[in-house]
Amino acid sequence: MADVAYEGIGKNRRNTQQGYQFRGIDDVYNTLSSILAKHGLLMLPRILSRSCEERTTRNGSALFYVTVEAEFDLVAAEDGSKHTIRTYGEAMDSADKATNKAMSAAYKYAAMQAFCIPTEGDNDADSTTHDVTPAVQEAPPEWMARMEDSIRRAGSQAKLDEIRNYIATKPLPEAQLARLAKLSDEVESQFVTENA
Repeated sequence: MADVAYEGIGKNRRNTQQGYQFRGIDDVYNTLSSILAKHGLLMLPRILSRSCEERTTRNGSALFYVTVEAEFDLVAAEDGSKHTIRTYGEAMDSADKATNKAMSAAYKYAAMQAFCIPTEGDNDADSTTHDVTPAVQEAPPEWMARMEDSIRRAGSQAKLDEIRNYIATKPLPEAQLARLAKLSDEVESQFVTENA
């Protein structure tokens, strides 16, 4: 702690998307490796759990959001005594690096907190910021019942189109959208039959 407190690890990297400075995992590794070796201390990782969610960016591409729960054993080489730190790491990636990034984040913040590494400003976790669409929530049953009733009572093609346009503005799950679309198609076919 004394060795790393003198200079700390500066936030010399920059997130170009949001314009903040951050300290990367390589900065932490490069600073700590010689200090840990000098004092005969090992920092051994153990991943306890991992969760992964697939999300979608605003431009429609896949994005993987990973959270890991990790423990790090700080082991003294001299006598084998140890202390365990538990922390979490989170990361997003559009390819196959989300888990690696999450493990790096867990290590970085475990080390920063265990050794009280001096910081400046915010503790920003990542070098990139992903633009994620909000998770699609299922509409409440009452809202669905109102929409279905409105569709059945539309009375004209113009009114039905107005209701369809309103529904199209709502972020609904596929199943609910399909249910409303099927009903509106049935009502529309009645208009066609009546006008034939």
